[in-house]
Amino acid sequence: MKNLGFRLYLVTDRRLAGKDLLTAVRASLDGGVKAVQLREKDMEGGELFSLAGKLRRLTSGYGARLFINGRVDVALAVDADGVHLGQNGFSPADIKKIIGKDKIVGVSTHSVSEAIKAQKLGAHFITLGPIYQTPSKAKYGEPIGLEPIRKAKKTLKIPVFAVGGIKKEKIQEVIEAGSYGVACISAIIKTRNAGKSAGEILSELKSAGNFFGRGHTSAGTHPKDGSGSGSG
Repeated sequence: MKNLGFRLYLVTDRRLAGKDLLTAVRASLDGGVKAVQLREKDMEGGELFSLAGKLRRLTSGYGARLFINGRVDVALAVDADGVHLGQNGFSPADIKKIIGKDKIVGVSTHSVSEAIKAQKLGAHFITLGPIYQTPSKAKYGEPIGLEPIRKAKKTLKIPVFAVGGIKKEKIQEVIEAGSYGVACISAIIKTRNAGKSAGEILSELKSAGNFFGRGHTSAGTHPKDGSGSGSG
């Protein structure tokens, strides 16, 4: 298992930001975020490439990872740290042949069976949800609750990030259910102070024991980390 170096995974949504997305992401990084997924699926290629380049420079300045949702070409062009895939299109095995062994591949899943398939195909980590009700994940159906997290924890060897309606008040229970970390959109991006919100979620993760060896303690070392313990 690769050591990802993060437990809080920020996913972008420029519409929810209600302001300049880069400003919101910068504030989140100030608050301690160490991984950002650029997820703007309806953005035209040239615009997406431009935004990805800006985010690459921004995240690099904070020592944070950048993932590009779906667009391996954009990820390669800006030297992102990895790609995040959905359930359609390229498989993790296909993508790893293109981007190389030093890059990280995440996969969105919505059931334990999809999570198991993603691991078999070579994903380094998954998001699993929606755990709770949330407009951003409404098209994926009703919330799946915590039980799939518990089952995934028993079955998988790769990190599982709970996603969907994750607020700071829910952190304790998703970590206790077995989640390695959490993926957040509106809980950070939509707030007036993204940095403060990110910091509060990180504090909840810490108090839940995630930074003290509970959960997935067997994480290996990723070539860029040089350490066997996750942070941020």
